[in-house]
Amino acid sequence: MTLATEPPKANFRLGMLIYDTRYRSYTIQVIVLILFALGVAWLANNTIVNLAAKDKDINFGFLWNRAGYDIDQHLIPYTNDDSHFRALLVGLCNTLVVALVGCILSTILGVIIGVLRLSKNWLVARLMTVYIEIFRNVPLLLWIILVYVVFSETRPEPKAFKLVEGQTSAAHMNFFDTIAVTNRGTNVPLPLLTNPLPTVHLGFMPISLSLIAVIAVIAASIYANILLRRRTKVIQEATGIRPTIWWKSVLILFVPVVALLFAMGLHWEYPVFKGFNFKGGINIAHSFTALTIALTLYYASVIAETVRAGIQAISRGQSEASAALGIRPGRTMSLVILPQALRVIIPPLISQYLSLTKDTSLGIAVSYLDLRGTLGGITLNQTGRELECMTLMMLIYLIISLIISAVMNAYNASVKLKER
Repeated sequence: MTLATEPPKANFRLGMLIYDTRYRSYTIQVIVLILFALGVAWLANNTIVNLAAKDKDINFGFLWNRAGYDIDQHLIPYTNDDSHFRALLVGLCNTLVVALVGCILSTILGVIIGVLRLSKNWLVARLMTVYIEIFRNVPLLLWIILVYVVFSETRPEPKAFKLVEGQTSAAHMNFFDTIAVTNRGTNVPLPLLTNPLPTVHLGFMPISLSLIAVIAVIAASIYANILLRRRTKVIQEATGIRPTIWWKSVLILFVPVVALLFAMGLHWEYPVFKGFNFKGGINIAHSFTALTIALTLYYASVIAETVRAGIQAISRGQSEASAALGIRPGRTMSLVILPQALRVIIPPLISQYLSLTKDTSLGIAVSYLDLRGTLGGITLNQTGRELECMTLMMLIYLIISLIISAVMNAYNASVKLKER
């Protein structure tokens, strides 16, 4: 009886790198990688040669030179005697705060508009459609300039708030005389602490332990609330009855942070008109306000369409089954439809967040000194280091985008269907 044996393996030959399908893909990838590396090397060498011809070199030492220009709005301490690197950090913080606020507000507004556009009320649905078409089809830059002009040209001058004996002022503060909106900016109360925690200096940037403590308490409260909701879900699946936990969530989310702020002696410094302008409080530049509002309104219209498409991707049978169980339409949308629609909404939502973050650079049109205005604007013009400034700015935007993508992809993985 003859036993079948495996055919002898052929010895490896160089020709197999091209003709053997097992190795051909690796050969192509290696060749493409080599060509790409040669292209990058040629570009780098060509850049160095051309810079040398103009008596220039690649040097980032300018970052430690004196900046010599002011930045009206900054989240970290800054003066014109600080370095260009410090100005870079200020611009980066300004970029991140606009991007963060814009992403949060545009998401909230976009979800509301996207849901209302599917309303059975004809008037509401058409109004939302008009909003989406108007904001989505006009360039974002025009909205930024328009909002800035409205704030700068329609608001009164600071002297209009001056009180004259026997007369009332021409303009009045809002919200119980705590907020003043002038043609120079918006003056709001400044939170202060009587018993703050120490501040740690890391050389180039001070770190407030009070702020770190508040953020830590808020994060811990959110995590505790998530654990509470998970426990409630387990009880509901086991007994069929969902316990009432809204009051527990309120206590968990707000009591710890309020208690911490009370212990540190939180109080407010209100803006007061003195001399020719307001003193005290925080002055929020109209450039920041205009950029934030324009980004929010524009991207809310885009996100609304994403939400609408995600909701319509869910089978109508889900809503009908929910109605058959006696669940109200509002609860159906929040508990049945939206959780499933998230799997469709999140992937394109990532792209919108990335676009919003990069579009913060349009703030240069209204003199908002973010990363584009500092590193890619004044610093570049003062130092003449175009290549270094642009390379740094591109690298920073790339890192920010990759972080946003990683966070959103992780969240997308957490809400997707788990296959058995």
